[in-house]
Amino acid sequence: MTERLRDAEIRFESIEKELSSPEVIQDNKKYTALMKEYKNLTPLIEKYREFVRCERDIAESRELMEISDDAEMRELATEEYKSAKERIVTIEEELKMLLLPKDPMDDKNVVVEIRAGAGGDEAALFAGVLFRMYTMYADTKRFKTEVVSMNETGLGGFREITFIVSGEGAYSCFKYEMGVHRVQRVPETETSGRIHTSTATVAVLPEVEDVEVEINQSDLIIETIKSSGAGGQHVNKTESAIRMIHKPTGIVIECQDERSQFKNRDKAMKLLRAKLFDMKTAEQNEKIASERRSQVGTGDRSERIRTYNYPQGRVTDHRIGLTTHSMENFLNGDISFMIEALATADAAARLKGEE
Repeated sequence: MTERLRDAEIRFESIEKELSSPEVIQDNKKYTALMKEYKNLTPLIEKYREFVRCERDIAESRELMEISDDAEMRELATEEYKSAKERIVTIEEELKMLLLPKDPMDDKNVVVEIRAGAGGDEAALFAGVLFRMYTMYADTKRFKTEVVSMNETGLGGFREITFIVSGEGAYSCFKYEMGVHRVQRVPETETSGRIHTSTATVAVLPEVEDVEVEINQSDLIIETIKSSGAGGQHVNKTESAIRMIHKPTGIVIECQDERSQFKNRDKAMKLLRAKLFDMKTAEQNEKIASERRSQVGTGDRSERIRTYNYPQGRVTDHRIGLTTHSMENFLNGDISFMIEALATADAAARLKGEE
């Protein structure tokens, strides 16, 4: 590990010198690439330098314990030695986490699909709650959100809604949301006060570039259709919506959010590329595909990654056993702590797998 850390520090210092070079500053493409690498290395190098300082503290306090004739000084050195020894164990674990290979998709934009599962209209309303939660969370991260397509039920509900979240690191923030979300609450239409259980499924796909997925235009059927929705002057009056069919896979994409056929077509292509890339990745790694299917499941009430219990004001993530009783804040987009806890648990599991 020490050798890898030293190599990383040498590279870090090399990048620092390059970034101050006039030639690199004038080369926007190279400068941007180096800045990205520099930014990615910074947390690792800062932690490594903290580790080096801690090693130095241990050596100095040990030497003082051995050579000092002053009892009080030896006692202080002993305390410092014990403190530094405890600290370095924690730093070593943090370094191991930082050295884990980064998911190459983490910096990508992300395509999120929310579908109502078991529970009828109540499930559709819950899908709307999740969409609102994610858009508010995206706002806190200063990400941009664009709706690709939606199938509304009225009253703020969706049978399904697909949207793109754009911003550096968007996929790393949303990838742990994939799976079945379960809600327990009393519907507004329920007169007897009984608690109903409903579900919504969330799928998360990294947005990919043209070069990563090749699409032959001859494999596409592209149709213009009339927009459909809950209402509005523009709806159903012009054929601006796009239905795109990928013949080899049977994937059907509909996009109706924009008034322009061109913009809808562009969004539909982005979503198609994301879906095809996901299929390609799944074929290359069946283990990951199986894991994903087990997470997303069928939308049945018994399958879930997280439960939102309205009567108790409680949100529980079943994968890591983390519960918060601040459900209102959570549904208003305050979910960063949950994402961070899931990322930490994932890193710990991967670290264990490497041991």
